Formats: sequence, structure tokens, C-alpha cells
Amino acid sequence: MIDQDFHPGLTPGHLGAPVLEPEGRPPGAPRPRPDAPDPHRRRNGLACLLTALALVAVFGGIGLTGYAWVQQQRKPLAAADYAGQGTGSVQVSVPEGAGLSQIASALVRNGVVASSLAFTRAAKGSAAAAGRIQPGTYTLKLKMSAAAALSILIDPANANGLTIPEGWRGDQIYAAIDRKLNLPEGTTRKAAKEQGAELGLPDFAHGSPEGYLFPATYAVTDGTTPLDLLKQMVDRAGKEFSRDDANVVAQNLGQSLYGLVTVASMVQGEADNTEDMGKVARVIYNRLAKGMPLQLDSTINYALGRSTLNTTVTDTKLDSPYNTYLHPGLPPSPISNPGRQAITAALDPTPGDWLYFVTVKPGDTRFTDSFEVHQRNVAEFNAARAAKPSSPNSGGAAATPSTPGAGTP
Repeated sequence: MIDQDFHPGLTPGHLGAPVLEPEGRPPGAPRPRPDAPDPHRRRNGLACLLTALALVAVFGGIGLTGYAWVQQQRKPLAAADYAGQGTGSVQVSVPEGAGLSQIASALVRNGVVASSLAFTRAAKGSAAAAGRIQPGTYTLKLKMSAAAALSILIDPANANGLTIPEGWRGDQIYAAIDRKLNLPEGTTRKAAKEQGAELGLPDFAHGSPEGYLFPATYAVTDGTTPLDLLKQMVDRAGKEFSRDDANVVAQNLGQSLYGLVTVASMVQGEADNTEDMGKVARVIYNRLAKGMPLQLDSTINYALGRSTLNTTVTDTKLDSPYNTYLHPGLPPSPISNPGRQAITAALDPTPGDWLYFVTVKPGDTRFTDSFEVHQRNVAEFNAARAAKPSSPNSGGAAATPSTPGAGTP
């Protein structure tokens, strides 16, 4: 029997039991002390710590350098710029619709400013410059500061340009060019007739610029000629009429492209406002489709070389191919030079069944497909006209309140 038989529960390792001695150590031998630290291991740990600190320093330095580089890149680049008001003289033309970059390039090309960047920054930093640079030709100096050049360009009084209003006829445009270029009366008309082949007109225009002298502002320089301006107008008109695949659109509307130009010219002369242009175009197309005479006052005014709101019964009997009261279909040529809105209306007329319209008063144009309703509208128009004295003609190509179909259903 062993000792644990007399001391139940006091097994080796149990609480209160004698501690077992490690195997192999004689009883009573001194307990071993913990191992002393290895000097090689201590040196290795120190080396790792120093290496880690070195890596932190290296990568921290790289990070700081990278941050400093990024911050440097955020700084705007220096733009080359001249100082002062410049010397000498040079003319720079700004075409209609030109943006800041295009204007800046022209200035650099002509030696006015040192860099495009300097000019665009000056313009974008100026609230007064927003939308203020008008088309025209400006007299500037060489080697100007960007700010000095900008101050000249934002003053409309410095823009030497010719503005052609929408709806002007060829005769009005010829006279305006003569005045602008200080030429004898009739000079531009003669140039248009004798040099018509150089204008770039389509063959179906038969050498007549009417309808193709696009209304816009054109730059004028000391060397500008009537032919220069006419060619620019014809070129702009050609681009406008080539939008939206105009040939296909014209065919879908039962017209030639020249017919579409003619419709646009009548829309320009008839509509009281741009919002009604699409409806006026639709009335014209609807009447053409039904074989009804257009009965437009604007075509008679063109034949008579006038612009008036009054069309008499005698006028409607005028012996002229432009008398759309007598002759069905379109007149033989455009009757004015239409602008972009009128061209768009001719290309994309507003859907509707209207056959008649009359502008009872400014801003109140009434469209209908009923002859009876139209007659009542015409009566209201005549009553309003009789109630006040007639106003003198403006002399411009103002829209005329028309009454197509006033006399016949």
C-alpha cells in the first residue's frame, strides 16, 4: 500500500499535495535559474529596431517629397504676358460666335498678346468680360498686356462691324454695305450683279443672292470689299440651309431646297414673333398641299418695294408673279433674307391643320382651319386698326400681320 492510500485526495499535484520534483533532478538539488539572455539575440533586436526606424524615415521623406510635388503641381502655371499698352497698330477680326480660346489665338497670331493663357485668364477673371466681346474688327497694338487688350475688346464702341438684321431684303443690305464702306450708292448692287458667279451661290439661285445674305454681324477691316462681305453672307447662309439634312427635309415637305429657302423668307416676313414662326410655316405648307393661293401681303410688299401693314383690294390685283393673291404656289424667289429661327421653322414646321392666320394685335396671332372663324378674326383686326390712327412705316423689314384667305375660303 502506498502513501496516498492513507491520505485520500492528496494526489501528487493536487492542492496541498507535495510538489513533484522534475524527473532527473536529485532530491534536494538546487532549482535551476532562468537562462541568461543571449547577447547575440539582443544585438539582432536592436538592429531590427534601427532598420525599422530607418525605413520609416526613408518612406516618410518620400511621402513628404511627394506631397510637396503635388502641392507644386496645383499651383497655376505662369503665363507669358507683356507689360503696358503696347506699340504700333494691328487690326484683329472677331467673327460671330467666337469663343475666348478662338479670340485668344487670333490675338497671339497677330502679335497682340504674349500667350493665349494670359488672355483667357484675364477674361475669365473679369465679370465685365462675360459675353461682352462683340463681333467686329478691333484696332489693337502690338505686345499689349492681356488686361489692356481685354479692355479694348469689351467696349462695343471699338468693334468695327456691319450688322444685318433678320428679314432685310437685298436692296437694304446693298445700301448698308455702301454706307459702311463709304462707297458710292449702287456700288454693292453692281458688284452683286457683275460678280455674282464668285459669291458661291447654288446653281438654282440663278445668280440672285436674295435669301442667301444671312443676317449676322460681319467684321469690317480697312481692306474689306463689298464682294468680301457678300461672300461671307452667302457662305453663312449655305451652312444654315445645310443643317438637318435640308434636302431630305425639303423633299418630305414636297419642296425643293430653293422652295424651302423661299418659305423661310416668307415666314420671316409674316410671323409676329419667333414663337409663331413654326405655325406660319405650317399654314404655308398646308395651303400649298391643297392648291390654295397663299394670299400673303409680304409678297406684294416685295413686288412693290415697300413694307406696310395696309394691303388694299387694288394691291391684290397687282400684275406680278409675286402676287400670291392671284398666282398659286410659291413666288419665283425668296422675298427676304431669313434668320436662323425662320429657317428652323421652314425645316420643322409646327404640326397642325391651320389654313388661316391673322395678327389681330401685337402678340395676338390667331390660327384656324375654319374660314368663318378666320373672318371674325379679320373683322376684329380691322376694327382695332380703325380705332387708332395708322402709324408711319418703319422703313425696315418688319413683320406684317397677314390675312391669308381673307377674301376666299
